[in-house]
Amino acid sequence: MLGCVLALLPSAWTHAVAEDRLHTTADVPATEVAMVFGAGLLGERPTPYLARRLDAAAELYRTGRVKVVLVSGDNSREEYDEPDAMRAYLVSRGVPDARIVSDFAGFDTWDSCVRAKKIFGVDRAVLISQGFHIRRAVALCRAAGVEPYGVGVSDVHDATWYYGGAREVLAAGKAALDAVFTPEPTFLGPKEQGVSQALGALAD
Repeated sequence: MLGCVLALLPSAWTHAVAEDRLHTTADVPATEVAMVFGAGLLGERPTPYLARRLDAAAELYRTGRVKVVLVSGDNSREEYDEPDAMRAYLVSRGVPDARIVSDFAGFDTWDSCVRAKKIFGVDRAVLISQGFHIRRAVALCRAAGVEPYGVGVSDVHDATWYYGGAREVLAAGKAALDAVFTPEPTFLGPKEQGVSQALGALAD
């Protein structure tokens, strides 16, 4: 019993940290930047789960609740490019290319949060993901120094959904360790001005 309690503590932590930070696309506070986490590709197109995250980001842009969308995903090999696929999808949904910024080294949630803060200078953001993941994303971005608002995208409760929910119990353990020890991301690199330039262009 003690082992079960300890195993569930990290998950309880993510829920507690994120509880007052969860919103819908209709009531999330207006924020300059939205961040969309990668969720896989089918060929060169976003998976249905990722597409729904991007649809939410496009809606937030159209309604004026965000000004810039940071797409953070995996481009660790030449033939697999999540950020460019995410960018193309958003453009097809009416988001101007100039309002989209790509993070090509968002290899996991912690990396995406740390790079948003350290590389792209994001202090505050709307995070967009599925409901089973959004609490962990909010908790990790808070630990990385980003003030987050989470939007959990609704989805069909299919096998993928239940797998994702079960996986979160294990992922929360790693998240807790990341929050405590704050490791450097897989790739850090130099600072980038994409977000500030996109926001600055709006002011011109």
